[in-house]
Amino acid sequence: MIIHDAQFVKSSSKLSECPAPGRNEYAFIGRSNVGKSSLINMLVQRKELAKTSGKPGKTTLINHFVINQEENKPDTGWYLVDLPGYGYAATSRSNRKKWKGFTKDYLKERPTLTFLFLLIDSRHSPQSNDLDFIQWLGENGIPFGIVFTKTDKLTKNELNKNQAVYSKKLKETWENLPPIFLTSSAHKSGREEIVNFIEEVNNG
Repeated sequence: MIIHDAQFVKSSSKLSECPAPGRNEYAFIGRSNVGKSSLINMLVQRKELAKTSGKPGKTTLINHFVINQEENKPDTGWYLVDLPGYGYAATSRSNRKKWKGFTKDYLKERPTLTFLFLLIDSRHSPQSNDLDFIQWLGENGIPFGIVFTKTDKLTKNELNKNQAVYSKKLKETWENLPPIFLTSSAHKSGREEIVNFIEEVNNG
């Protein structure tokens, strides 16, 4: 799939403020500082579509971007949705609780949520908050895949080892593993696999 257009639509602080359902939606989420904004910008090939920051917790709202909308055809294209991260963020506990609340509302109740890409830093061993979130996704029947980020920071052997550890851990509770994507925003790797996956789902 060629992404020829990407436009910001709106930011929402709760589910009821989101754009009217109509297009397929592909959401992106991960722990703070996992490289989510860089990955989104790499996917759409725009440097500043999603705001990057060295300060964790930059995304605080549900951000909708319309991708490949055709001119004079307002219902075409699909939504890319940038969700607030979880885990550490440089803000108050009450703010983190609020973000968690409206994010989970979106994930559970948004009728046009088609697929969730869960970003995980490939350099780390399985983290409890990632595993807990994966378990929650399964319990709520939310379709998702795992996107390992920052793979350029590891050797091929290190990456294979870390991925094997993660797969082994997931197999303790999952009969079938979710789709897995290996990415590096710095090297622009993994982009084709993700956008082709989205195209296949849209066409299916």
